[in-house]
Amino acid sequence: MSAENVNPAAEAEDAVVETTPAPDAPQAPAAEERTGSHAAEAAGEGAESSAAESASDGVRRLEEEGDVAADYVEELLDIADLDGDIDIEVRDGRTYVSVVSEDHDERLNALVGRDGKTLEALQELVRLAVLAATGHRSRLILDICGHRERRDADLRETAQDAVERVRAGEGPVHLSPMGAYERKIVHDVVADAGLASASEGEGARRHVVISADA
Repeated sequence: MSAENVNPAAEAEDAVVETTPAPDAPQAPAAEERTGSHAAEAAGEGAESSAAESASDGVRRLEEEGDVAADYVEELLDIADLDGDIDIEVRDGRTYVSVVSEDHDERLNALVGRDGKTLEALQELVRLAVLAATGHRSRLILDICGHRERRDADLRETAQDAVERVRAGEGPVHLSPMGAYERKIVHDVVADAGLASASEGEGARRHVVISADA
């Protein structure tokens, strides 16, 4: 939301009266200068206020997403008779919902599945629940028992290894297919290294290609 530019009123220009100040008397600024200055200040304050309100609204919406997702996941855990605590965090414009277990309940691994595929499907269900409740599409990230945290670390290591291979003159390196969120992690690592990366392929075959052409 942006503030409208505020211009001095047209009649302010006609209100200026030219006078010769008395000796040693300070000369007041022209009326249009004062009006313009105040208008500019008001516009600036309005823009700052609007930006702050917009940011606050965004945070509230993400927090709402987290609450809806937590309720959905908690109900799912109850139905499956699984124990787990739910943590909600908002950062980098996303909501992160994590299921953690102090007792390390191995049965929660069933919600992760092989290569995290069950977790990906569950995440989509949670996003649909958020959409149904709020009317907003969500980029929420769901994690269970630290699977994504470990996966993120593996991805960063894989990306860094590919960077070193490209620097050694191996040429473009094609990584294994992965989802959009994981590709974003790889792109960030490559960008920090000063190299280039691009996503290629369609659907389940979409993957990241790393090259020296920055």
